[in-house]
Amino acid sequence: MARVVLTGIGLITPVGNDVATTWAALVAGKSGIGPITHFDTSAYECPIAGEVRGLDPASVVEAKLLRRLDQSSIFAIAGAQGAIADAGLDMPRENGKRVGVVLGTGMGAAHLLVDQQRVLDEKGPRRVSPFLTSHMLPDTATGLIAIAIGARGPNFAISAACATGGAATGEAAEIIASGRADVMITGGYEAPLTPVYYAGFHAMRALAVAEDPTKAVRPFDADRSGFILGEGAGIMVLESLEHAQARGARIYAEWLGAATSNDAYDMVAAAEDGHGVAQAMREAMAEAHLQPGDIDYINAHGTGTALNDRAETTAIREVFGADADRLMVSSTKPIIGHMMGAAGAVEAAIAALSCYHGVVPPTINYHTPDPDCDLDYVPNVARTAPVRRAMSTSVGLGGHNSAIIFGRWDQ
Repeated sequence: MARVVLTGIGLITPVGNDVATTWAALVAGKSGIGPITHFDTSAYECPIAGEVRGLDPASVVEAKLLRRLDQSSIFAIAGAQGAIADAGLDMPRENGKRVGVVLGTGMGAAHLLVDQQRVLDEKGPRRVSPFLTSHMLPDTATGLIAIAIGARGPNFAISAACATGGAATGEAAEIIASGRADVMITGGYEAPLTPVYYAGFHAMRALAVAEDPTKAVRPFDADRSGFILGEGAGIMVLESLEHAQARGARIYAEWLGAATSNDAYDMVAAAEDGHGVAQAMREAMAEAHLQPGDIDYINAHGTGTALNDRAETTAIREVFGADADRLMVSSTKPIIGHMMGAAGAVEAAIAALSCYHGVVPPTINYHTPDPDCDLDYVPNVARTAPVRRAMSTSVGLGGHNSAIIFGRWDQ
């Protein structure tokens, strides 16, 4: 089996549209949650979200294509462009047959579909875009990226709700490890901020409410009240170690293992004992040939909902036993929001960056301990510490779970 390394990261998030800006905000604990500007929120109890700011779509794709695309595809393409540039990957010189694309999205082309439904209702079927079908698919972004860079290797999309990004990244790594590709562009993307989708989350009563948007999300805190949606993309370039070294690539971290599972319990609520995410964590460590004492940091799903945080804490204690007390665990969702299909990929990249920089981003807004959530959540201030191996966990609607592990690269 080939060893797999991470050589490029492209982040489009509510706190930055590149790796350096996003990482700086994460370490500083600077939240990107604020008032929604995408649509009129006067009828909504919780009119806040993590919006991407300062991204010019015209700088991402040409005008002709831009008119056909959903916002989510723009995020995916921008993230891929950033990851490829960050990796220093020269696609014209690469063997396209050995380069693939595996991305994921939880909701797909929400904006495009809603817009075209409005066209149908107001103007009739003859005015619906002929590009609707080809550009609303979950795999639209993987196809567009492949066309842009000449990637003719494995190419498909994955959807596993909020665990999508982690699942896609693990799948891409397995393709390289098995020798089917040298390079994979992978990750997740999402643009969930449309009125109808937001209304759906309101109806679920899953969203946090607070006077100060930056303090709305409080993972693992006794006063937590829910999550806040975020939008964007987390895209990574994974390569075989041999390929990366042959071209002299900078290596952020080594991919060590991943796994997915399902609670088989409920479409919305996580199993209270956390057995599904515990299974994913165990299987990821088994694939990586690691013991509980080998993991230093977990970037937790940490949504800030009462049930999720308690269940995830229970799962970590079950899997790590006595080692749970020395683990650093943090949630970055108070800073970037819950990015749905992008969350697992962005947070996997954060775990890898923690190995690379030796810094763990904090769980901000943590002030009142909860007896049921009793781990070291790196409260409010980033921590400088050696991170040999870091895990990212994700928990999604429908009972989906993913866990992915990166290790520090020591040349």
